[in-house]
Amino acid sequence: MRNDADLAAVLGLRRVLREARPDLVHLHTARATWLGGLAARSLGLPALTTRRMDRPLARRWRTHLVHRHLTRASVAISAAVERRLREGGVAEERLQRVPSAVDPEALRPRQGREATRAAEGAGEEIVVLSVAALAHGKGLDVLLHALAALAAEGLHPQLWIAGDGPERVALEKLAEGLAVKARFLGRRRDIPDLLAACDLFVLPSRNEGLGVAALEAMAAGRPVVASRVGGLAEAVVAERTGLLVPPGDAASLARALGRLARDPALRARLGAAGPGRIAEGFRADQLLDAYEAIYRKVLADRGCSSTSSL
Repeated sequence: MRNDADLAAVLGLRRVLREARPDLVHLHTARATWLGGLAARSLGLPALTTRRMDRPLARRWRTHLVHRHLTRASVAISAAVERRLREGGVAEERLQRVPSAVDPEALRPRQGREATRAAEGAGEEIVVLSVAALAHGKGLDVLLHALAALAAEGLHPQLWIAGDGPERVALEKLAEGLAVKARFLGRRRDIPDLLAACDLFVLPSRNEGLGVAALEAMAAGRPVVASRVGGLAEAVVAERTGLLVPPGDAASLARALGRLARDPALRARLGAAGPGRIAEGFRADQLLDAYEAIYRKVLADRGCSSTSSL
């Protein structure tokens, strides 16, 4: 799907749908919803879409067409995203909310905490972990400035950043210029091991639909410091599972990180509450049940109980 006017992609998706003969089509991302929605509609297939971005939804003809005629349900991953859909004109009866979710069993570490810390060159110092795309919206530059502020106070936690993206070179230069102890780990497959090895997790996003990385940290029993934005501020409960700070505010972020770094009892209390928070609606099995119910409702509303006739 090269662009929003890629009619060849619509035809290609239409061929795939004719071959697959699905009962319904579940669409993700704005472009996929537009082009895939056109393909599904042309074959008479019911479709639904999931929106993950906490950004305004433009009130325009295409928004109306997508959410009124090409899809039968619009699913938001958080109350913040649901509010954006509502403000964009999506009808109330078509709105659904299913939070992003994680599988706690998949987050069990494969090796011990000390082995991972040794492999990454960490000693007795506090290790702060962030798992994120290295992009402006994730606020990692703010995190580096916050750590520089802590260093000025004599506190020197080690930062691990797992992920990659367009801002990597700039962030590495910034860390060097600020003399921050930061390790850029790149894309990693051993996130459960990194979570087990760190002392606290931070996600300083400027905007966030929900933040699966923060859910993973809570499921792994790690205290979280996060920005008070979008669904992230809904998932992380302030003073229960983590600390929330204003987005883009390095000083507030430094205070939160310093508070946790200096208080092992607080880290333990917030971390211990994480798995319970995940059980309140953020587990993978809960997500599956919710989507199955939506699928059945979409099919029932269409009067469809068997494979579509294409």
